[in-house]
Amino acid sequence: MEWVNSILNLVVPPASLVILAMAWPTLSFINACEWIYGMFYFQNMEDKVVIITGASSTLGEQIAYEYAKRGSILVLVARRETRLHGIGENARRMGAKHVMIVAADVVKEDECRRFINEAITFYGRVDHLVNATSLGHTFNFEEATDTSVFPHLMDINFWGNVYPTYVALPYLRQSKGRIIVNASIENWFPLPSMSLYSAAKSALVNFYETLRLEVKEDVGITIATHGWIGTDITRGKSMVNSGPDMQWREEREVQMSNDRALAEFAKLIVAGACRGDPYVKYPSWYDVFLLYRGYAPKVLGWTYRLLFGGVDTSRISALTGLSTPLLESSSPRKQSSPMPVPRATYLQQHMRVE
Repeated sequence: MEWVNSILNLVVPPASLVILAMAWPTLSFINACEWIYGMFYFQNMEDKVVIITGASSTLGEQIAYEYAKRGSILVLVARRETRLHGIGENARRMGAKHVMIVAADVVKEDECRRFINEAITFYGRVDHLVNATSLGHTFNFEEATDTSVFPHLMDINFWGNVYPTYVALPYLRQSKGRIIVNASIENWFPLPSMSLYSAAKSALVNFYETLRLEVKEDVGITIATHGWIGTDITRGKSMVNSGPDMQWREEREVQMSNDRALAEFAKLIVAGACRGDPYVKYPSWYDVFLLYRGYAPKVLGWTYRLLFGGVDTSRISALTGLSTPLLESSSPRKQSSPMPVPRATYLQQHMRVE
């Protein structure tokens, strides 16, 4: 068997590239036909019930507005209830038929069951479930001083999607509904200072790819992956250097140039979900690096070294990431206080909510 694998190792990679090159025109034609079909076919979302988790900030907020423009009924879920009320009012002005506000923590199954049941009790159905909750970080793995934040990242990015999906799935089957997932290009395009985030997103994407096979045609799944878009760090949750007392500044709103990209990504997500697209990618040119990772990983490694060689990666934001560079932020090991960094403070300093 070893000699068979040795031969296949030599033959399959170049043969696959040749087949891909020959099939590329056909695949492009099929994609063009699907695009044209999608221009004329849209699921009418008027009076349809859409549950959006992580609706209190950035991407979740913009997605809520896009559904509102289509006359949907919105169930907005997040921990920051006060902010949800303002977003709900904006959504009503934009055309949402009705808005329900629910304060809940999506990493707790009982709370997910509560807001799903509230939606079912009040509206009788769920048509789209948008899992927009996400949490990122900008520290190198070896610099971490508090390992208790590790499961917190997995809780938000993975279980915060799985639990709402688990509870809502029976109702989505009844309505032939759809699940929309806020993933990231980092699930296969790893970048420095984002190791745990990339791992969590990889687990998330693989979960939904498997779930897609299990639910078959009963429930649609749209996986959205993004490159550069804005987050709360760029829109009010900025970090400043104040030694051990460094913390989020949440109240000020800063108009950033990438707000337009964030709104555009939300528009593409909702349009893709209404067309029934399995994937929404923004921008799509990142896909070319997937070929390099599969067939020429050394080239990708050389590119990384060229881009990041000699650079303090803990002080830069990802090329495909979700935020602008931190404002004078310090490494988690460069604290002026000799005392251990409390978990809450550590989360404030080196993580970002999307």
